[in-house]
Amino acid sequence: MMGFPRDRVKFNVGGKIFETTATTLAVAGKKSFFGAMFDENWNLQSDAAITEHFIDRNPNYFGVLLDLLRTRELYIPPKIDKKFLYREAEYYGVLDHVKSAECDTFDGNRLCLAKSKTGLSAGDGKFTPAIRAGPNGWCCVSQDSVAHVYDWMLEEHPTINLDYRKVNDVCWVDSENIVVSSDEKLVNGGMGLFRASTGELRSTSNEHGIGVWDQVTGKQIDFLSYYTYGNASRLQWLHGTNCLMATSFHPRDGNCCISLLDFRKNTMIMSWSDVRDRVKKPYITDQTKFRDVIPIEESYSICVVDENARLGSIDLRSTTDASVEWKETTRDNTNSSFFRGNNNCYPKLVFHEGQLFSSMKDRISVYCGSDWVLTSEVRQSHGGWICDFSIGGDRLFALHGDEDIFDVWETPHPPIK
Repeated sequence: MMGFPRDRVKFNVGGKIFETTATTLAVAGKKSFFGAMFDENWNLQSDAAITEHFIDRNPNYFGVLLDLLRTRELYIPPKIDKKFLYREAEYYGVLDHVKSAECDTFDGNRLCLAKSKTGLSAGDGKFTPAIRAGPNGWCCVSQDSVAHVYDWMLEEHPTINLDYRKVNDVCWVDSENIVVSSDEKLVNGGMGLFRASTGELRSTSNEHGIGVWDQVTGKQIDFLSYYTYGNASRLQWLHGTNCLMATSFHPRDGNCCISLLDFRKNTMIMSWSDVRDRVKKPYITDQTKFRDVIPIEESYSICVVDENARLGSIDLRSTTDASVEWKETTRDNTNSSFFRGNNNCYPKLVFHEGQLFSSMKDRISVYCGSDWVLTSEVRQSHGGWICDFSIGGDRLFALHGDEDIFDVWETPHPPIK
């Protein structure tokens, strides 16, 4: 189709004329601003006599984005404001193209610090802050009774405020919606589904347990009572088995209980407690406390980390006599008392795209391979100890405990040879 007159397209953007082709505009995709102008074969839907399409937007930003579609490379002139360029890219529906041009597919071994966000509200310090990455590169930071939502440009959106009720946890349902849970009732319930961009409350659950929402309607369609599964403090979805893993941590005695749930039948298909493991393994004393637990479906296992950042695994296929197999690490294990004095910045775990990530002090370690070999570390001098981190939208977000700051790490494109 390239080279024929019908392939040429002319735009008048804010008084400046641009000429391009349908072939170039097709790079933007059907869901973009330009996709609405063409039929399924990328032929102009308008009358052939109309040769110019007027767009009442800034031509300087349009030119940068048009060159991106032409070359697949992003060049931002010195006089162009990045924040406004991102806004224009969102308007034209090509923000994903900008993201792809700025950073490569996520790889924990090639991460570089992209930006930092400061000036968060410190709160009253009673509860440990947490950070959750969204699937679109947004993030949500919970502190005390509020949840701060930041978009891909790290611009803050309206705050989700629970009116002095403690935020227990937050979870991204999709790119548009966030579930916020509390130990106390929110208006009519203990969990609320909020719109991420506006902070609007869409629905609530008035029971204590695990709510199930329809992503399209935002309505609660099911509910799992806690009386069977215990007081779950962390929920994680297992895509391969369509099951939900509920983990309960007990701070006083350090015990940990893990349940695997089939929510379609409202039944528990696996239950594990480290109390049994401590009876069978006497060297695991009461001083050893699990601080995080994640499922790794690729190896049919559950990965755990203790206060000293020591890694262990539990076989998912062993539902009765499973024990923890601890990994001997060569790194410096810090005594647990170190963490207690630093805003409860305990080790955390994340598994992403075949790589295992574990935080300790001011660094995040990356493990690869079937034996989880330490391959690299992410570390930044400012901000102090890392109290939480999360990965989503090809980004790693690290929340520091000593200062009101979080870092954003991305994978740069390899240099052109």
